[in-house]
Amino acid sequence: MRRRSFFQKYLLPGFVFQGVLIAGGYGTGRELVEYFMKFGVLGGILGMFGVTTVLWAMILVVTFELARKFGTYDYRSLLLRVEGPLWMAFEACYLVLMVVVLAVVGSAAGVLLRDNFRIPYVYGVILMLAAIGFLTFKGGRLLERFLFSWSILIYIVYGLFLAVSIWRFGPQMRSSLAEGSVLPGWAMGGFKYALYNMGVIPTVLFCVGRIETRREAAISGFLASVIGILPGFLFYLAVLGFYPAVLSEETPAFFVLRQTGSPWLLVAFLVVLFGTLIQTGTGFIHAFNQRIQSALEARGKRFPAWQRPVIALVLLLLSLGISSFGLIALVAKGYGSLSWGIFLFYFVPLMTVGLGRILRRD
Repeated sequence: MRRRSFFQKYLLPGFVFQGVLIAGGYGTGRELVEYFMKFGVLGGILGMFGVTTVLWAMILVVTFELARKFGTYDYRSLLLRVEGPLWMAFEACYLVLMVVVLAVVGSAAGVLLRDNFRIPYVYGVILMLAAIGFLTFKGGRLLERFLFSWSILIYIVYGLFLAVSIWRFGPQMRSSLAEGSVLPGWAMGGFKYALYNMGVIPTVLFCVGRIETRREAAISGFLASVIGILPGFLFYLAVLGFYPAVLSEETPAFFVLRQTGSPWLLVAFLVVLFGTLIQTGTGFIHAFNQRIQSALEARGKRFPAWQRPVIALVLLLLSLGISSFGLIALVAKGYGSLSWGIFLFYFVPLMTVGLGRILRRD
């Protein structure tokens, strides 16, 4: 029982965070190259751990502690306590971000199965829709188990990727590490990456209800930031054998995997990547469902379980419709603005007003 309690308090939030993060955070590896590796091998590592991980830890610790203190396990209830009616500004950013993310993962699911397994595009989309609908219908407990189990599988596959890379390209990797280059901009790269993924943090709230003390919230938040970044670091090391050539690759993961001459590893990576698309889509929708449930409960109403997958289906079809009309590219151009909006209406209030509430004795 104590082991289960330790896992649920200290590790589960981190695995949920990593599970929702990965598809948009470092699924193809392009993001890690863009925000870290292009600033030099050592510069990328400094940005990854010296900036991104620290920022994530700060906001995760404060988020978990505020959720524990006020018993608020959805973003609406939490932000109402911190910034009052201004929480709606965050929700506007979150909803647009969610539509963009769902459009991206929906399209990616179809393309992934079509281009690599010759499965028709529409079947890939339908499979993702069915998986997300099922998980949102079943709710928190099953979603926790799925996110945890798939995250462990991610660690295994990324670990194998690193092991095979060391076996095949060890000397080149050592040479890149020995160079230890640090180029200007590494700190800003780490900041932008943390900012870019900050919208994932509210999706973790549903699983932090077992945290009982401030100390537990602090440990859990710190561990979540580390658990979230570690698979990305494993990938970062795995592709070092092709630095700097990998900088110009559109999908560094597939480029390096093909160079390993291990088709089984490529297939395993593709399967895991498809699961991460489901993780990310489900995480965003579940957070929105939790927000609806808390709003209804505040009015003394129920949120029937059957409505959860219906909302998921509507959001996914809306997102895929936008994607099919090509508007996703237009919306995606404003992604930086969305990230700044989340920074202004989530990070800033929590790290000022929220932190003040935590430190206040009441």
